[in-house]
Amino acid sequence: MSEVRFHHCERRRVDQALPDLVARLYAEGRRVVVRAPSAEMVQALNDRLWTWDEASFLPHGAAGDGDPATQPVFLTDTLGNPNAATVLVLLAGAETSPGDDAFDTAIRLFDGRDEEALGEARRAWKRLRDAGLSPSYWREGEDGGWDKAR
Repeated sequence: MSEVRFHHCERRRVDQALPDLVARLYAEGRRVVVRAPSAEMVQALNDRLWTWDEASFLPHGAAGDGDPATQPVFLTDTLGNPNAATVLVLLAGAETSPGDDAFDTAIRLFDGRDEEALGEARRAWKRLRDAGLSPSYWREGEDGGWDKAR
């Protein structure tokens, strides 16, 4: 994995910030896997991506939507890379595996108002630093974008 980023939601909930983040990655031509901690969250995010912006369309799929390989953005609660994505977006509570190293970029998106998610992000940051990696930290900007803080 060449890049590990931590995106700290401070203004919006994760389900509100995720569509903008994924849309920007898609606009860059990147394929994305979003890994959630449960099938229920996958369904909620799937519904959210269909309705988040009436003026735009973000092609995506989830389990049960057909062939994952055809989806530029795929939502899942399982390990793996079903759509040959280069970017993995991890939500709080989602499983990780050594196979995640195959992604070019991993983004841990977490809500700073959720103490459990914040603690999980801090532990993951420490594990990565202890392993000799240099993760970057991004804060939610005034405009809904992301500002690199370190």
